[in-house]
Amino acid sequence: MKVAIIGTGLIGGSMALSLRKKNFANTIYGVEQNEVNARRALERKIVDEILPVQDAVAKADLTIISVPVNAAEKMILPILDSVENQVVFDVGSTKSSLCNIIKNHPNRGRFVATHPMWGTEYSGPDAATESGFEDKTVVICEKGKTDKDALELAKKVYGILKMKIVYMNAEAHDIHAAYVSHISHITSFALANTVLEKEKEESAIFEMASGGFESTVRLAKSNPDMWLPIFQQNRENVLDVLNEHISQLKKFRSCFEKDNYDYMRTLIENANKIKKIIH
Repeated sequence: MKVAIIGTGLIGGSMALSLRKKNFANTIYGVEQNEVNARRALERKIVDEILPVQDAVAKADLTIISVPVNAAEKMILPILDSVENQVVFDVGSTKSSLCNIIKNHPNRGRFVATHPMWGTEYSGPDAATESGFEDKTVVICEKGKTDKDALELAKKVYGILKMKIVYMNAEAHDIHAAYVSHISHITSFALANTVLEKEKEESAIFEMASGGFESTVRLAKSNPDMWLPIFQQNRENVLDVLNEHISQLKKFRSCFEKDNYDYMRTLIENANKIKKIIH
């Protein structure tokens, strides 16, 4: 199968490597605006050729859009205009806005809205890995608006990547993503800024940083070009979860102010219930 990967960074590049390794894709076309990334994608054999977007889509049986969500919005209509029987899916972290843009397009059925729930704090083709998706979850949205064969192809791809598939509507996806993904990044960005503001001696940060701090602040290294559009598109849901998060922080602050360590224990014990969900 001929596959076009629009965006050859962490997610798109990892998909390309895995689909090639599993002999699903015999030819992979890359679309990449960043010249350094384009060169590295070719050097790492993530893609066979770098092409303009319309040329890549025309040649491919399957097109995977793996660019920041605001960029995906700008290109999705021209891409759908040019497809016939080809399949297109995206891997973005928000779904409502993109699905709304294409809802009346005559080729809407050729599009599958997906979100593989995996990523790291690193970006670019050098961050791509063959096995990153294994045993992770992928969300497929609005499957009822997708042609059966297009949906089956997406399911086949994610089966090859060894991902667990769940289905939901776009609005529910964006709400859940705000709670399990987007707030984690905001918390990490805020914690990093807190430490950088309070600890002016950078060497002390590195000398004293433990595994707990490193794992909590790891996401603060994430690319703002990717995350700002996500926050903008999912603004209302992120605000809702952020307000709840601030409320929880205030409870801990109140415990310190009032020396109320009994209630702090209650808060911690309640938080321990997460072990039933995340093992």
